Amino acid sequence: MKFMHTVALVAAFSTSLAVAQEQRGEAKASVAGKAVAVEYGRPSLAGRDMLGQAKAGTPWRMGSGSPTSLKTEADLMFGAISVPKGSYVLTAVKGESGSWSMIATNPDSKAKVAEVPLTSTTLKESVEQFTIEVMGKGSDGEFSLMWGTAKMAAPFTGK
Repeated sequence: MKFMHTVALVAAFSTSLAVAQEQRGEAKASVAGKAVAVEYGRPSLAGRDMLGQAKAGTPWRMGSGSPTSLKTEADLMFGAISVPKGSYVLTAVKGESGSWSMIATNPDSKAKVAEVPLTSTTLKESVEQFTIEVMGKGSDGEFSLMWGTAKMAAPFTGK
């Protein structure tokens, strides 16, 4: 009985430690007067080139640990690409040419709702810990992710 209690205690501690070590981040903005939020894991580079190691065509979860989630009270338009208000799982995929796209997936059906091309730029300073930002001004917004010297972004409007 004492052994089982010890095993349960160790398992609970290990699970708590793993959750505590997983750093999570949240990016929030108001767009068209409505909330847009992304919740994601924040891994560190630790000397690696993680984006450079990504294989073309293979989805990347945009962070670590639990899936990256988007919750939006606004209908979002990334150019002609629509992401209706709701909750989504976000991933990214690297194209054959090295370009990136963000994929919004319905968390229940796993169906792809939208694939949004991201524009890549090079940052002057390296970002050690993976960072997602959502910025809003009126009905305009920008989604961006940064890691190392890479910044990938997409402007959008909200309704």
